Amino acid sequence: MMFRRKPPSLVDLCIRTAIDNVRYLGDVGETDINLLKEILPHCTVDQLMHIEKSTEGRDLSPVTDSLWKKFYEQQFGAKSANLVIERMKQRKVSFKWRDLYDAKLKDWDEAQKKSVDRLKQLYEKEVVRKQSRQIQICTKVPPSSNKRNFNWGSGSSSSVSNLKGNLMKKAKLEFLNSHEMKVHAAMRKNALQRNQGWYYWKRICF
Repeated sequence: MMFRRKPPSLVDLCIRTAIDNVRYLGDVGETDINLLKEILPHCTVDQLMHIEKSTEGRDLSPVTDSLWKKFYEQQFGAKSANLVIERMKQRKVSFKWRDLYDAKLKDWDEAQKKSVDRLKQLYEKEVVRKQSRQIQICTKVPPSSNKRNFNWGSGSSSSVSNLKGNLMKKAKLEFLNSHEMKVHAAMRKNALQRNQGWYYWKRICF
C-alpha cells in the first residue's frame, strides 16, 4: 500500500517562500513569532541586522537574541562568549547579544585599525631610514677618472720627469746587478788584462 505525501500547507509554503527570499525582507511588522522562529535563523548577520533596524515599534530579541549569540561565537569565539556570560553573572547585569556583538565588533575594528596604523608607521620609518642611508652613501662618491686625469694634467712637468728618472735609475740598477752584466764585466776585465800584458811585452821585446 502506497502512502501519498501530505501536501504542504499554506503556512509551510509561506515560510518556504520567505526563507527563499529572506534577503529581501525588511519590516516584519506583526508577523507571528512562531513564523519568525522558522524564518530568521536563515538570515546572515547583515540580513538580520537589516530586519531588526527596519522593524520599528517591536522588539525582536525574543527570537533574535539566541541568533546573535551564535553570530558572536562564530565571529569572536566561544571562549570570548563564555567570558562575557561570566562577567554578566558576576556583575548581575544582562545585555542583549546584538548589543554585545556591536560593541565587540567596534572594539575589534578599532584594534585592527590601530594595528594597521602601527604597521604603517613602522613601514614609513623604515622607508625614511633606508632613504637616509642611501643619501649618506651617495655623499661618499670616490673621485672620478676625469678628476684624476685633470689632477695629472695640472701637475708640474718636473714631477713627471722625476718619476721617469727614478724609474730609469731603478731599471739601470737592476740591469747592472743582473747575472748577464756581471759576466760581461768579467770578460771585459780579462780582455783589459791581456791587452796590458801585450803592451808590456811589446815594450820589452821591441
